[in-house]
Parts: sequence; C-alpha cells; structure tokens
Amino acid sequence: MEYFQELGYLGLFISSFLSATLIPLSPEIVLSVLIAKGFNIPLSIIIATLGNWFGSIFTYFIGRIGDWRKIEKYFKIKKERVFNFKIKIDRYGSFIAFFSWMPFLGDILALSLGFFKVNFTKVSIWMLFGKTIRFIVVSILIYYGIEIVS
Repeated sequence: MEYFQELGYLGLFISSFLSATLIPLSPEIVLSVLIAKGFNIPLSIIIATLGNWFGSIFTYFIGRIGDWRKIEKYFKIKKERVFNFKIKIDRYGSFIAFFSWMPFLGDILALSLGFFKVNFTKVSIWMLFGKTIRFIVVSILIYYGIEIVS
C-alpha cells in the first residue's frame, strides 16, 4: 500500500482499479493517506471513483467473455458462485450493478452481470452512481475523522 500512496493520484487510481478486479486491495487506505496529506478531496474522489469504475467495467467484460477455465484459474471464482447471483440479476436487472461498490461481493456481481450479458450501458451507469456515492461517503468520513483527531 505504501507504494500506491507514494504515487499520489496515480496510486489512488491504480489501487482503486485493482480493487475492483477481484484483487483484494483497499483504496480507502490510499485515499485516507492522500486526504491526510492535504491532497484535493474532490479530485481524489473523482480519481478513486473512476479507477474503481473502470476496474468494475474490466471485470464485467471478463465475465462477458465467459471463459470459465481462465476465470477459475486466475481469479479463483467458481461458476456456481456466479450462478448464485442469477436470481437477483433476473429480479433486479441492471440496477443491481449499483451494489458493485461493495467489497468482495461487488467484484463477483460485476463478473456475473457480464456473464449474463446484462445491458452494458445501464450496468455502467449504475456502477458509476454507486461508486461515486461510496467514495463521497468514505471521503467525508475520512475528512471528519482526521478533523476530530487533529
């Protein structure tokens, strides 16, 4: 994580991207450090959101390709786990992409939405909306947490 912190905004983007691609990372740590160091908060929110959104879109397209041998080999996700989301996807459609911001479940959700070929435009809009709210809320909590400590 220190490496990402040293890269500033670029590190925030990379950590946010990777955390949405089935790689367990926490961009909130990088975001916290940048805010504590006085980086621009609105710009940090935008960069974290875009990185995380692009990462989820990448994961969506991995699912859309649907090559299970590679998905299981490289991402350690079993086909059954993705099919567990089928009922929810059928019920809620693209709206469920809003919850792709959630740690761990969000990545599998993005993969599932791609696998079941849910409308990309709608999925990407819901993803962006959810991730924007996530990073705004996280940034507010970080900022006021830093203010209280100071």
